[in-house]
Amino acid sequence: QVQLVESGGGLVQAGGSLRLSCAASGRTSSTYAMGWFRQAPGKEREFVAAITWSIGRTYYADSVKGRFTISRDNAKNTMYLQVNSLKPEDTAVYYCAVQRPQYTRIATTTRAYDYWGQGTQVTVSS
Repeated sequence: QVQLVESGGGLVQAGGSLRLSCAASGRTSSTYAMGWFRQAPGKEREFVAAITWSIGRTYYADSVKGRFTISRDNAKNTMYLQVNSLKPEDTAVYYCAVQRPQYTRIATTTRAYDYWGQGTQVTVSS
């Protein structure tokens, strides 16, 4: 079992920044990759970014490339998402998740992830 706790969300104006955190605990030793997803009201949960735990390889959705940066601190078992140049369309609940071990490459679909946090709300005002 893995437990994930997100934090760092909030209300910001367009153009602003936030740093989201995802603290992992439990059986994290076999983690290959972790990711961030987001879900806006009335929309499906969508992939945002992912990172491999050992070497830190990253992958981003096109919609956030150049604005968001994913990182991790292995010693703290914590993953981060620095979100800059926020737009109103970035408003959503942001979730972190652990990729299933059978996936040996970064995956971008929700079914490839089996542990999820409770989410943190990001609201961007125009």
